[in-house]
Amino acid sequence: MAELNIVLVEPEIPQNTGNIARTCAATGARLHLVRPMGFEVDDRKLKRAGLDYWYLLDITYYDNLADFYAKNPDGEFYYFTTKALNKHTDVQYPDKVYLVFGKETKGLPEELLLKNKEACVRIPMLSEARSLNLSNAVAIATYETLRQWDYPELQGFGELHRHSWDEAE
Repeated sequence: MAELNIVLVEPEIPQNTGNIARTCAATGARLHLVRPMGFEVDDRKLKRAGLDYWYLLDITYYDNLADFYAKNPDGEFYYFTTKALNKHTDVQYPDKVYLVFGKETKGLPEELLLKNKEACVRIPMLSEARSLNLSNAVAIATYETLRQWDYPELQGFGELHRHSWDEAE
């Protein structure tokens, strides 16, 4: 069974983390938060952005990166960074994957990227743009992975409902 893991290393903005939590809740992805964080987990901005999806979350907290790696030794990790040569769509994501994202102001630590150059990927954008918003980048990466897996366990259809204003036509 496929397992998608989203890892936020030292996130700083509660609204971004709340939006990412909502994406995880809607897709069944597990969320991993690596401290230190720029907010408290009970921050109302975080909860507000995540709305009423918190009960759907599978979330784990770690004291630091060493703690995260010690507790997840068998994962395949892909590091999202503007410094990568490979596009995020060039990768075939394995069934148990960890998509790793850095803090909003600095990204992932340079030494981590240097040690994992082949596993670094970027989302293409204009060269003049510094970076995408973190929650947008996570959503793009999440849905690319799920697309490759043919959206397992996700509802792939919707239904239109007739409204009273339709009858006027």
